[in-house]
Amino acid sequence: MLDFGVEIPFVNLLGFELVRMQDGASELHYEARPEHLNSFGVTHGGASMTLLDVTMATAARSVAPEMGVVTIEMKTSFMQVAQGPLVAKGRLIHRTATMAFTEATVFDAKGAGVHPCHGHLQIRAAPARGAGQRERVARPCHRLTLPVPTVSISGQIDLQRLMVLRKQLSNL
Repeated sequence: MLDFGVEIPFVNLLGFELVRMQDGASELHYEARPEHLNSFGVTHGGASMTLLDVTMATAARSVAPEMGVVTIEMKTSFMQVAQGPLVAKGRLIHRTATMAFTEATVFDAKGAGVHPCHGHLQIRAAPARGAGQRERVARPCHRLTLPVPTVSISGQIDLQRLMVLRKQLSNL
């Protein structure tokens, strides 16, 4: 099993295995656990989408592993159910300085392509290892009760209440 090059806790939770990441191509293996199934007993679409997302990202990063990518759009077709051990294969179609255009497909246990996908990813500096595991800092939450400006029958707003509202908002 290869290393993704960055720490991705959600990928670790799902148990994806990186098999290939080179020359604009990637391959991941995944066997859904019982908690990853939908009510029909097949791999949940969200798990399949994540598998496709990571497969496209690794294909995009395969030509520049020191860079990171962020998915900005992906389109998936769920043509058939995904059952058994799954294999996802991805390919970098085109790359610019800031964008990667990719495609990926999930193949079921019989080798049938069940979920094809296209994605557009933004290329960025890769996060440092462990950067996604920052310590959470509690931030104060402001509770604010504001007067509701009233409107007279003639359509005029109560200017005094509006001025109070403006002052309270500027103090935040």
